[in-house]
Amino acid sequence: MPTGAEAAVDWVRAAAYRIATDAPEADGTFAWDATTLVVVQTGGGGAVGLGYTYADACLTSLIDDTLAKVVLGRDPDDIAGAWEAMQRQVRNLGRSGLAACAISAIDTALWDLKAQRRETSLASLLGRRRDEVPVYGSGGFTTYSDAELGDQVSAWVERDGCRWVKIKVGSHPQDDPHRVAVAKAAIGDHGLFVDANGAFSAREALAFAGVCREAQVRWFEEPVTSDDPDGLRLVREGAPDGMDVTAGEYIFALDDARRLLAADCVDVLQADVSRCGGVTGFLEVAALCEAHHIDLSGHCAPALHRHVACAAHRLRHLEWFHDHVRIEQRFFDGAPAPRDGTIAPDLDRFGHGLTFKAKDAEPFRVAGGL
Repeated sequence: MPTGAEAAVDWVRAAAYRIATDAPEADGTFAWDATTLVVVQTGGGGAVGLGYTYADACLTSLIDDTLAKVVLGRDPDDIAGAWEAMQRQVRNLGRSGLAACAISAIDTALWDLKAQRRETSLASLLGRRRDEVPVYGSGGFTTYSDAELGDQVSAWVERDGCRWVKIKVGSHPQDDPHRVAVAKAAIGDHGLFVDANGAFSAREALAFAGVCREAQVRWFEEPVTSDDPDGLRLVREGAPDGMDVTAGEYIFALDDARRLLAADCVDVLQADVSRCGGVTGFLEVAALCEAHHIDLSGHCAPALHRHVACAAHRLRHLEWFHDHVRIEQRFFDGAPAPRDGTIAPDLDRFGHGLTFKAKDAEPFRVAGGL
């Protein structure tokens, strides 16, 4: 394995791809018809690392023009140093949002590069606490008909073996109890989760939870905005027995996680490796959850989470999100498929085991280049 100057990170490249959804989609606060994938590759020491995030195409210029300059020339093993340098580089831009997503993609690429150079899997490099991770099916968009909703959630249970499924609520609150009943009828005794994406007030969320008591909803995600920890705590305190209140997909920095945990407003904390600072940030959030005796759940991007999830403290499950599953299975060789409701790292593949199909994705490229 090359060391010293021979091992320096000598290039960083980014490209963005806009991929249409397979049908119109919406949740409680947003509607969309495409998803933008931002891919980062880093090279050094004779190997190539891969990372990505789901964000906006403008990240390519942020990565190429602002962040790459503090990564280039570093020892590929100096991931902590690169992470700190990137945090300082965006001080005047703000660490959250787009900057955090860009840093996440680069950090993940650097961890992949490190494992590639050692010819080992990322899960083995990080140290495995578990060999596989449960996933829950996620989609159930508010644009779906009853038939589409029932078909999707039943497929996660029957085809993929998922123990839980999650649907969106909040676009049309008057329809939500019916949609919950449709989903519950389709999955039987399996666990039902709902996600309002912050659409409700605390009182509205508690009223909805009460109406749906018979469906035994086990997970109520962002019943109110995660910017309102007092409202989240009110819902948590008034929710029916057996219903976990959760939030955290918009954790961009460790302080975001600390605030939610300090407010005692969630039963399970979420974090997203493609937003929270990459592998480095995700493991920091996991350590914070361990210190607070709170479980952690991985948000979206299941192929990217698979290895780090095996290393994280108190990891309960990962989100098998419809949009990201479509993209990852289409454009990444080595993307996982559930088996009995779990996904597992392929320890025979180096790094996180993913290879980007750049030629297949080229027709969808909207910015940058690899």
